[in-house]
Amino acid sequence: MQRKPNDSTPRTLRPAPTLIALAVLALASACSTVSDDTVLLSQARSEQRAALADADTQALAPNELRLAGEALAQAEAARQRGDSLVEVDQLAYIARQRTGIARETGARKAAEARIAQAGAETDRMRLAARTRQADSATAAAAVATQEAAASQRDAASSQRDAAASQRQAEAAQRQAATSQRNANLSQQQAGDAERRNALLATQLRELNAQQTERGLVITLGDVLFDTGRARLRPGAAQNLQRLGSFLKEYPQRKALIEGHTDSVGAELMNQTLSAERAQTVMGSLLAMGVAREQLAAQGYGEGSPVAGNDSAAGRQANRRVEIVLSDESGAVKGR
Repeated sequence: MQRKPNDSTPRTLRPAPTLIALAVLALASACSTVSDDTVLLSQARSEQRAALADADTQALAPNELRLAGEALAQAEAARQRGDSLVEVDQLAYIARQRTGIARETGARKAAEARIAQAGAETDRMRLAARTRQADSATAAAAVATQEAAASQRDAASSQRDAAASQRQAEAAQRQAATSQRNANLSQQQAGDAERRNALLATQLRELNAQQTERGLVITLGDVLFDTGRARLRPGAAQNLQRLGSFLKEYPQRKALIEGHTDSVGAELMNQTLSAERAQTVMGSLLAMGVAREQLAAQGYGEGSPVAGNDSAAGRQANRRVEIVLSDESGAVKGR
């Protein structure tokens, strides 16, 4: 008689089939660089990995999976010993067959479990259907009583609906009047926006603003400062007046003031001079009434030339102050 799993017969502990298979596959991977594999042995390894990755096979066919792992181990051992390719292929064929048996066993048992579960679900659904039928009969009696009361409510509801229809008609008239006012307002706003855009375009042209990848940039040459100085020349503030007026008119826009120099002189001196000039321009705009939160200043020294410093014209082009204007949201793209 076959003993039950919970009897007291001593049993030899065996390693889990998954661990055996994993160990075999690890050995196979380690050995794969020693010599070329046979096609059947490579296929046996691949099919073993697929079986290990299949949840049904691991859970429902552990013994078959263990036997498949042992068969693959024998094939790998034969390959390591240098047995003939025929013998290796025979063992690999057996490993593939056992792996297939494990996969088929897992699939069959999983299908049987699903069928059993489906039968239990069918019984439950039948019981639920009979319960619903009984509940439906009780509900039908209640519905008949409710319908009588509903007829009385319908009469009262009809009167309320008539009054509601009247109110809705009046509301529709008010809504139509509101829609007309909104349409007129939208048309007026569209005209205002068009005029503002035209005015903005005119002002930007007057400021000589150029569209770049960083946005709108206004370049002020070396007309603001004397050579080596960070103090505005007499009358230079007038050159900034139009920019100050623009920023006050459009407070949502911000300006990044960047100072630049040529390469004449020490690099540290040029860095300091460019920063001081940017701060001077910002101070002049603040004095004109531009809000502090709209402005930022930064010196870049000789590090961002726009022309070569080997000619007087190139150096003059590099001695500049650039004003980078933000978009409508106030975002300024830095370097």
